Amino acid sequence: MAGIGIRGRLRSVSGVPWALLQRWTVTDRERSERPADGDGRDGVILAPWEQAFARIATPFEEFIHRQTTGGMVLMATTLVALLLANSALAPAYEHLVHLPAGLRIGTWGIEKTLHHWINDGLMALFFFVVGMELKREMLVGELASLRHATLPIVAAIGGMVVPALIYAAFNGGAPGARGWGIPMATDIAFSIGVVALLAGRVPRALITFLVALAIVDDLGAVLVIAIFYTEKIALGWLGWAVALVGLLWVFNLAGVRRTMPYFLAATVLWYLLLQSGVHATLAGVLGAFAVPARPRYDPAAFSRQVRGLMAKFDQSYRPGASILTNDELRAIAQTLGNGAVQVQAPLQRLEHLWHLPVAFLIVPVFALFNAGIPLQSADWSEVFRNPVTLGAGLGLLVGKFIGITGSVWLALRCGIGELPTGTRLVQIPGVALLAGIGFTMAIFISELAFRGYPQLLVDAKTGVLCGSVLSGVAGYLWLRFTAKPAPT
Repeated sequence: MAGIGIRGRLRSVSGVPWALLQRWTVTDRERSERPADGDGRDGVILAPWEQAFARIATPFEEFIHRQTTGGMVLMATTLVALLLANSALAPAYEHLVHLPAGLRIGTWGIEKTLHHWINDGLMALFFFVVGMELKREMLVGELASLRHATLPIVAAIGGMVVPALIYAAFNGGAPGARGWGIPMATDIAFSIGVVALLAGRVPRALITFLVALAIVDDLGAVLVIAIFYTEKIALGWLGWAVALVGLLWVFNLAGVRRTMPYFLAATVLWYLLLQSGVHATLAGVLGAFAVPARPRYDPAAFSRQVRGLMAKFDQSYRPGASILTNDELRAIAQTLGNGAVQVQAPLQRLEHLWHLPVAFLIVPVFALFNAGIPLQSADWSEVFRNPVTLGAGLGLLVGKFIGITGSVWLALRCGIGELPTGTRLVQIPGVALLAGIGFTMAIFISELAFRGYPQLLVDAKTGVLCGSVLSGVAGYLWLRFTAKPAPT
């Protein structure tokens, strides 16, 4: 049955003939008949764990899988941070968070706490991946077609405006008013992680709608950070940053497809933005938008090249001889590898490369250093009367629900956009509730809004955690009881 299941999933891989996939698929019977040591008698030499990585997936399936797994890792790290902050290890945890670390070369140097290095430095890589996701969606994804993009964009706008208004209603004129941007964004990893628990009950198109909505949310959050959470501007540094952005686009227009020049330029851009006063993590988004989306070879040219190289490969092959002793064979294999890289767009390669470290290292480390909220000493009767906590929590839970559901309903009534294929209007409130999981970006904006105000920051993070947990549970239950079970 496992082999049938794998083959069933492989049938959905677009653009790859089923006959070819059959050659790459291993059934249970074939696996039982294969020698345990993977000695290569069938032409394939397997390491002990290699079969676990043999499944072929479309880019979207790979994206969903990584976001789902990353959400689980993020959840575990958040629990660890909460345990550390509310245990006997709390003093050591606080010391680690605020431990100074720096870099010095001669008379030049830069020093920050570990907390700031993570929020201002490592998170630039998170925004780099967000920027690449945005660009891909705008070029070839759900946001590339006006017909498909209209409803997610309308939903995202409603899901940003209403939460901000609810927050402002609780905090207008109060010290916490600056945090109005906290409940605006959706955490893709957490929300998709919850959807994954529903298995086949949720149609694929609804997941795509949620991803598109969350990505537009992220774009809105990036703009809010750039425009409203910039303290003061140093025009000289900003001018150099603008010039470097221009250089990145020159690389793009000149056909530079190697990724290292973009990485080096984006690193310098990060430092220039840090000195300018604009939040340095925006260097990630600007660098991502400059990465080329066109490969060097089109598929037809690559196919011709591969066929020619494979003919030479077959001519050079000597049965029984190791490839290590055949220089021509090794050179052809290297050329094939280079061609396989060049037929992929740099944007595609970099997104694939950085998704894993961002999802499984950078975002969990961010959670470890930012989600440690001291709860044990809190007076919960006061917490739930605190305007910052209420604004952030209800902004996510109620604001997202009203904003997304209401804007979708209004758009459909006005003939704007259309529901995703196979979905029903009754499922949209479930998606709206899941969009209220605003963990990563909401905490990030909290750090920007209340830097230097520790109590307001704790209040905001408490609201984010409570609102996100309640939104996730409510969204799961809504979709669980309104979705049609998958046919058996």
